[in-house]
Amino acid sequence: MRAIWKGAITFGLVNVPVKVYSATEDHDVSLHQVHDLDGGRIRYQRRCEVCNKVVDYEHIDKAYEEGGTTVVLTEEDLKSLPEERSREIEVVEFVPSDQLDPIMFDRSYFLEPDSKSPKAYALLRRTLEETDRTAIVSFSLRQKTRLGALRSRGKVLMLQSLLWDDEVREADFPVLNQDVRVSEPELKMSSALVDNMATDFAPDKFSDDYQLQLRQLIDAKIKEGDALDTAATFGEEPEESEGTGEVIDLMEALRQSVERNRGRRSAEDTSDNASESEPASKKGSTKTSAKKSATKKPAAKKTAAKKSPSKTKAAAEQS
Repeated sequence: MRAIWKGAITFGLVNVPVKVYSATEDHDVSLHQVHDLDGGRIRYQRRCEVCNKVVDYEHIDKAYEEGGTTVVLTEEDLKSLPEERSREIEVVEFVPSDQLDPIMFDRSYFLEPDSKSPKAYALLRRTLEETDRTAIVSFSLRQKTRLGALRSRGKVLMLQSLLWDDEVREADFPVLNQDVRVSEPELKMSSALVDNMATDFAPDKFSDDYQLQLRQLIDAKIKEGDALDTAATFGEEPEESEGTGEVIDLMEALRQSVERNRGRRSAEDTSDNASESEPASKKGSTKTSAKKSATKKPAAKKTAAKKSPSKTKAAAEQS
């Protein structure tokens, strides 16, 4: 495996350098389109609708369109966003593992310790394992701010990106509102069938029959000589990024993190009690001001149409 990203888990004042690897892969046979008469590869062109010219990747930018207005966002514009430059997997809170609905899980990643001393990594993994907790984290990957679940899986830490709450649809089907009656004998018979088919899940006993049959079909055509002599091309994987520093004093960082968190909660409780006696017009004014200050981000600096030499490769990977 090859790392797709490098960064660090921030756990209070503890810094845990890690490398990120994709935990899953696609086993489907890769197929492409060809001309049925001569087997020529069908390729798609990036053609501009205005000038009708074929455009190279180095001259392609992203854009947002609404109401007939198009806002062009250059590579430099996107890199100016603070979240895009972040190399932290920030632990936000710890929740009971059974509270996470599987529908929210998106992609899975393995995290490898990226330091000479993996003690902080092992400590976090053991803590999650023994407390049966999952760390809810925030991080940025491939120009997106993401929510994630960090949990222990055997001897490794696993990061699973989560869908945002507004990305999960509600099952609003009229038929679900109908009053369907299930008799007791029917329920008992159905339960008996479940008991007869009950077993422990063993994923290795299942196979993708369609892909196996497709592979056999391809092999048979090659054996019969029903194939063309064409060259296949493959894309490159993204390059690795720079890593982060070491943890200097693990116990001291943990102690300070606990004390700081206690102080923060105590201050919040005091603030909540004090706000009850304040006039309604003054409540939340300080908090609102602080929030605006904290969330204020520098405006994206507009740049000329000149592109950097690395634009071609970066755009190709994003597509």
